[in-house]
Amino acid sequence: MAARIEDYALIGDCETAALVDNRGSIDWLCWPEFSSEACFAALLGSQENGCWSMAPADGEWSTTRKYREHTLILETTFHHAQGVVKLTDFMPIRERFSDVVRIVECLEGTVSMHMELRLRFDYGRTVPWVTRIPDGIRAVAGPNLAILHSPVKVRGESLATIADFNIAKGERKTFTLTYGISFEQDPDPIDPEQALKDTENFWIPWTSQLKYDGRYRDIVERSLISLKAMTFRPTGGVVAAMTTSLPEAIGGVRNWDYRFCWLRDTTFTLLALTNGGYYKEAAAWQDWLLRALAGSPDQVQIMYGLKGERQLAEWEVDWLPGYENSRPVRVGNGAAGQLQLDIFGEVLDCFFHARESMNVHGKSDFRVLALLLRHLEHTWQKPDEGIWETRGGPQQFTYSKMMAWVAFDRAVKIAEKLGFHNPIERWSGLRDKIHAEVCEKGFNTRRNSFVQSYGSDELDASLLLMPQVGFLPGSDPRVRSTVEAIERELMSDGLVLRYNTSCVNDGLPPGEGVFLACSFWMVSSLIAIGRRDDARKLFERLLTLCNDLGLLSEEYDTKRKRLVGNFPQAFSHIALVNAAFDLQNDENKRSRNTGCGAD
Repeated sequence: MAARIEDYALIGDCETAALVDNRGSIDWLCWPEFSSEACFAALLGSQENGCWSMAPADGEWSTTRKYREHTLILETTFHHAQGVVKLTDFMPIRERFSDVVRIVECLEGTVSMHMELRLRFDYGRTVPWVTRIPDGIRAVAGPNLAILHSPVKVRGESLATIADFNIAKGERKTFTLTYGISFEQDPDPIDPEQALKDTENFWIPWTSQLKYDGRYRDIVERSLISLKAMTFRPTGGVVAAMTTSLPEAIGGVRNWDYRFCWLRDTTFTLLALTNGGYYKEAAAWQDWLLRALAGSPDQVQIMYGLKGERQLAEWEVDWLPGYENSRPVRVGNGAAGQLQLDIFGEVLDCFFHARESMNVHGKSDFRVLALLLRHLEHTWQKPDEGIWETRGGPQQFTYSKMMAWVAFDRAVKIAEKLGFHNPIERWSGLRDKIHAEVCEKGFNTRRNSFVQSYGSDELDASLLLMPQVGFLPGSDPRVRSTVEAIERELMSDGLVLRYNTSCVNDGLPPGEGVFLACSFWMVSSLIAIGRRDDARKLFERLLTLCNDLGLLSEEYDTKRKRLVGNFPQAFSHIALVNAAFDLQNDENKRSRNTGCGAD
């Protein structure tokens, strides 16, 4: 059985990543890329679906763990009656091939250790053909190749590769698993000790660039390391998470594949990176976005693959029982075909802030955006599936209309900067028209609050972003009353739900955890309405939900006191970083409403 979600740690090479539990088992790894088929899928099934464990051979033992300072190098220490052993896990930043390196070092005594490698390609289904090599094994399944190199003698047993060995104080044993292509030349073995030095020399200079110097520096740094680890280095695309189908409610059906790049995340990601001082990554993210948008405006999707792929067909992996029997396990994401009008505002907002903070994008890039805006002029009045990708049919979502306003607002500002005169008057008129409509139809006078959709009585946490995007200032009484209504009615145990799944028809059975990104948005909204002390208290409460390594999933189950949803979740960590900058009140920090709307 898989560990609790919060018991996992992230290691990665900026092209894919693995999850290691607190007992030394790697239970999830997709090779060679984030969205490839998993070769370790015990996370969503059992050991028979693939894992790689390393632990004391017998007796009772406990573990402590930490990341090596300023890096993504994981150190798990086993405390056993025989002695103390440290397991160092990492993935070197990739050159041509991807490697997982495990170094076992005895710190005290002499400890008997047990290693068990179960490779199962094709999401835990396919047992590879394994042959011996002088220092390990070679495993092949179709195009997939994995080679284990180690000075420790291994043997085959019950479709697994096993090693039992004793390790004494001062000794180090290394294990390296390398992915290759079965019909090409085998990758050369790497030097694991040199790889460790190289990996440390990559991460430490990178983290030293961080511009945040506030009281939450450690957790901000860890969040940005996680975000970097979930960035596909060849293209700059940022995956929402490196897992699929970790449930939003244990035993439920809200299980989605998040190994793709969402346009919804664009501006949030850009600001987290630029405020943090990571302009190279922010520019690469912008370049990814521009390439993904290429093509006809009426074919723009809400999400794309790591390289900008559009075909993300959703299917169910029926041989995996799911995390704690939460079925189905899904691969691909059917929401890619939905209409979500908010993405137009996200894209324009992202380009606006990229131009203002990094002086990128000229007239040629803006012509691409102008085509999107021409399309939006004819579609903004349509109902859509909204930011939360509901499957209960399109509606007139208030947030979608608000983000259509953002699109035209930012378009006017960009056009003025670039000297585009022709469309400004038309776009300004549309901006004003949408603003007036949202204030009239999206505000429920009886509830004294903006609501999820026109004519609805239901609240929606996305409306917390109203002051952040500059639609209305925090001083507006409608904003204050909306924030307070969400605080009263959409907070469970002091944390924010996206909406009430028991009352809203989203096409799925009710039930999910509190949404962590929305809870961080509440921090920024409380600041906007002048409640900075309450905002800080909420922020510090949210930090207690991070696991022992500073990682967050998408949601939190307040009854079970457990992280739920895909893990680690980029959206949660991005929201954490942006809220930390909002609390710092740094005049050099750029917010979403800087130079916009109600700012």
